[in-house]
Amino acid sequence: MTRFPITAALAMGLVIAGCSKTPDGFDRQAGALIDTGHFGNATMNNHQLMTGEKQIIYDLSQRFASEVMTTVNFAFNSAELDHGARDTLREQAQWIRQFPEIRFRVYGHTDKVGGDAFNKRLGLRRAHAVVNYLASQGISKSRLEAVVSYGETQPLIVTEGRERRNRRTVTEVSGFVARHPTVMDGKYAEVIYREYIRSAEPTTVLTGQQGQDLAVTQ
Repeated sequence: MTRFPITAALAMGLVIAGCSKTPDGFDRQAGALIDTGHFGNATMNNHQLMTGEKQIIYDLSQRFASEVMTTVNFAFNSAELDHGARDTLREQAQWIRQFPEIRFRVYGHTDKVGGDAFNKRLGLRRAHAVVNYLASQGISKSRLEAVVSYGETQPLIVTEGRERRNRRTVTEVSGFVARHPTVMDGKYAEVIYREYIRSAEPTTVLTGQQGQDLAVTQ
């Protein structure tokens, strides 16, 4: 029976140990590259992919973005909602009410004018203004999972000056309500199926005119 020398075994161990910590992150678990690399996030990501939850969230996000305007804009140095912003948020609220299982997140943004700390606070105020208005339209704040401000760091238009398109909030689908019965039973597909059935329902019960309705009476 051939035995490896102790020195060879130690050398092999050192090689394996060296491979476990690489710049490419091979020591991290599967799914970590999609998230931040923390154990909990990657595990959650793997679970969502296997159960189909992540795909459904993605599909609902795409649908939300295609059916309503997800962005509202603000005047310079302001977190006040103007008439157009309120119209957009009423449409968002109407869409959100259709999906009681879904949580949403509002991101606040600013332009480049002003300091970083000031703009971060301003972006947060804008996001809060949107959350409060959605709540006034009957949306529970518990479904608006988080309010995050990116301040000036993610401009749509790269400029140092005033730019209205950068002064905005964006509403996005963020996930499922944790304790909703549909989610607890894992019946994510029912969310899509329910809306599919509703889409086939007639929008009105009125019937069109028939030919005899147009006849001239004598």
